[in-house]
Amino acid sequence: MKQATLKQKIRYRFDSFMARGGASIFLSLLFVFLGALLLLGILRGIIFALNPELAVQWDKNFVDNVYIVFIQLMDPGNMAQDIDSGTPYRLVAILGGTAGVIMLSALIAFITTALDQKISELKRGRSKVIEDDHTLILGWNEQRVIEIIRELIIANESEDDACVVILADEDKEHMDDILRLRLPSTLSTRIVTRSGDISSLASLDIASTETCKSAIVLATCNDADPTEAKEASDAHVIQTVLAITRHRENTDEFAIVVEIFNQTYREVVEKNFPDQVVTVNTLDILAKILVQTSRSVGLSVVYNEILSFDGCEMYFHGADWNGVTFAELPFRFPDGVPLGIRAADGSLSLNPATDVVLKDDDEILILADDDSTIEFKAASVAQPKDYDLEGSRQQQGVEKELILGWTEKAPIVLREYADYVNEGSRIDVMLSDPTEKNISEIKALDEELEDISVQLIESNRLNRDDLMSVEPFTYDNIIILAGGQEGMDSRQVDSENIVTLLMLREIFRGNPDQSGRTKLITEVLDSQNSPLVAEAGVKDVIISNRLVSMILAQVSESTGIKDVYDDIFQEDGSEIYLKPAALYFKSLPADFTFADMIRIAQTRGEICLGVKIKADENNADSNNGVQLIPPKDKSFRLTEIDSLVVLSEDET
Repeated sequence: MKQATLKQKIRYRFDSFMARGGASIFLSLLFVFLGALLLLGILRGIIFALNPELAVQWDKNFVDNVYIVFIQLMDPGNMAQDIDSGTPYRLVAILGGTAGVIMLSALIAFITTALDQKISELKRGRSKVIEDDHTLILGWNEQRVIEIIRELIIANESEDDACVVILADEDKEHMDDILRLRLPSTLSTRIVTRSGDISSLASLDIASTETCKSAIVLATCNDADPTEAKEASDAHVIQTVLAITRHRENTDEFAIVVEIFNQTYREVVEKNFPDQVVTVNTLDILAKILVQTSRSVGLSVVYNEILSFDGCEMYFHGADWNGVTFAELPFRFPDGVPLGIRAADGSLSLNPATDVVLKDDDEILILADDDSTIEFKAASVAQPKDYDLEGSRQQQGVEKELILGWTEKAPIVLREYADYVNEGSRIDVMLSDPTEKNISEIKALDEELEDISVQLIESNRLNRDDLMSVEPFTYDNIIILAGGQEGMDSRQVDSENIVTLLMLREIFRGNPDQSGRTKLITEVLDSQNSPLVAEAGVKDVIISNRLVSMILAQVSESTGIKDVYDDIFQEDGSEIYLKPAALYFKSLPADFTFADMIRIAQTRGEICLGVKIKADENNADSNNGVQLIPPKDKSFRLTEIDSLVVLSEDET
């Protein structure tokens, strides 16, 4: 091997030294400055020693001459001190001033570059977060993140200095710009963003994972993305969960809420981390909400209020019950309605029998305005009247449903319908250009669901004539799913749904007598489009990202709420319905207090959560007529078309 020359070795050492960064550059400039000062100082001292008579001031010594060189290097304007000196002194002054200008320019360039690098580093969000008890959001999905933070802002209103930290593989400036635009006011909640790989231990350390109270791990794709994207998302989420549990040794009172699409992966994660990880299946939840909403007009308003921190919420509450029965329990709370009992072993019973006696170590699940307003009283705060129950039940007939669009939620929607509708019912699916996979899925569902018929209609829902050909006003329910062809973004999907809604509204207006019983339920991806959908005259709107984000936010604050959702969002067990007041009271119209409604609902084995006044159904300022957990002594004028909001085991 050829031996390196001395020049090459020196060049290599110099390059290695300069590659260390700003400190090396500064030391190099300092070394050059001291070298120039020493060299020019010696030169001026030699001139002074040889020709002292050329100096203007004869009392200057060697040290004074070095000082003059120093100030000329620092400020070339000091060359004026040698304006009357001899030529050798002026030459030294010129050299000093020129060297000073060059080094000062280099120093300014170095400082500017260093500041730019530091500012760029800060913008990249790589500095460590110093926070305690913050909520950590891992991943970036604009709609999901915005809705989650909206909920957390409301939840943190009672706190003086709450914090939400977002760690995502996105540009920090981009995230900050979006948050400033969509969330101009965050009240008492501070939002901190950091850039980094959410499955990296180093990035998790930056976000102070070890001190956060909960972590929400978002999927890297949307519900409408292809299967391959969802599998990649699940793999990344699981890797992130492993990184979090590895990074944080103390997992007491700490929850990791994650979005996982694959059922097998969810079960694996829950079995391996039963005390730390809560998995959420967004497709399953949304499909079940869509079906349940189609069974009761106005249920979407109820869900939006219950699932949000802005309104009444569900809490677990313990007290010294003194042997009170569940029937008497609602009348012992000035605010709130008990929904169930959680035993000491963690088992949850929604809508238990009214004669159940509470044990002192039981907790109740209660729907209340705020946890600060929950107070168990030793005596009743309201005295309901005992009315004779009307006694009739809602009759279910053979139904006809129409599904517009096809997504991965569609098979779940059809299976859920099969649990509700009577034998002989029919579900039609309208698709404009079905794939072979769509056709085979629909055919398989038709064979699987023995009691109902599932048929494919190949028509374009964006074409008025195609829509009119199926006579949409003859269906009991029409569900418009938010999903389209691969590659379509949320704006395109919502735009198509809005166009479909406008055409259906026009068709319904032209057939008022026939369309009166048809319920229209629309899924929307972007919450910003909800006013446009409401303008199209739809009473029940399911905003996918908002509902899922509400659930993620609530579970991150109280993991036990997940068990409640698992129970409510399924056909078995108790669910929320809006039932006509005529099923309860014999004489209508009449005035009844909310306490009266609670008591009479108990005679049907139900829990009354509120009331819906039909006259206010189209009034957004009155919450579309829905009032949940009003004061128990508040009186309402009920008619036959008004409804009670109840927790019940069936819809009859």
